[in-house]
Order: sequence, then C-alpha cells, then structure tokens
Amino acid sequence: MEKILIVGCKKSMDDVCIGCSRCMVGFNRRDGEFARYKDQDAELIGILNCGDCPGASVVTRLAQLNLWNHINGEKPTKIHVGPCLVHHCPYSETIVNKIRAKSAVEVIEGAHPYLPENIFA
Repeated sequence: MEKILIVGCKKSMDDVCIGCSRCMVGFNRRDGEFARYKDQDAELIGILNCGDCPGASVVTRLAQLNLWNHINGEKPTKIHVGPCLVHHCPYSETIVNKIRAKSAVEVIEGAHPYLPENIFA
C-alpha cells in the first residue's frame, strides 16, 4: 500500500488554504497528480508544511514526522509537494531538492488540479 505525505507552503496552509481541503479532496477523488493511485491501495498519512520561508527546517520536520510515526509503523512511500510550493514559492526548487536528497522516497511535484485561472470565475 502506498503511504502518501503532502508537503505544502506554511504561509498558504495557514492563511489561504485553511484545512488544505483541495489536497485532501484531490487525493480522495484521485485527481491531478493523485490519479497515479486510481487502481492502487493508497492512503494519506499526513500533510506537513515546509516550516516557513525559506524552507530551512523542512528536512528536520520530515525527520520529526518519521520519529513520531516510527512507533505506529507509518512511513511515507511517496511525498507530494503541493501546488502552493510548486507554483507559488520562490524557494520551491531548493525545498524540493532538499526533500529529494534526504527522504529516500519518490517526490512528486504536484497534488490537486484545482487551480482557478480567474478568481472571479
């Protein structure tokens, strides 16, 4: 079974995307980058923020998640980087590279497809 962790932008998660419902809905519907799990057993094991700009603590936060979940055996097999980081963060490339370098699991840039072209549509 795939165990999915989503990493997003702290500022977006706190101020814009309260509850990160688009990522959760996208996962549950298997939309966007989550379509790869359409015919697989997969579960969302967490949503983690980057730790704030410039993402200096993202690796520490991932290590803490691993430490805290070690007791229950939950460990991500895939990490999705949310659109809030991929499309809107000036530190995106650095953050993604840090996650790839230290996580030892596949890192996928993207999550849900629900990005409106026009906010007044």
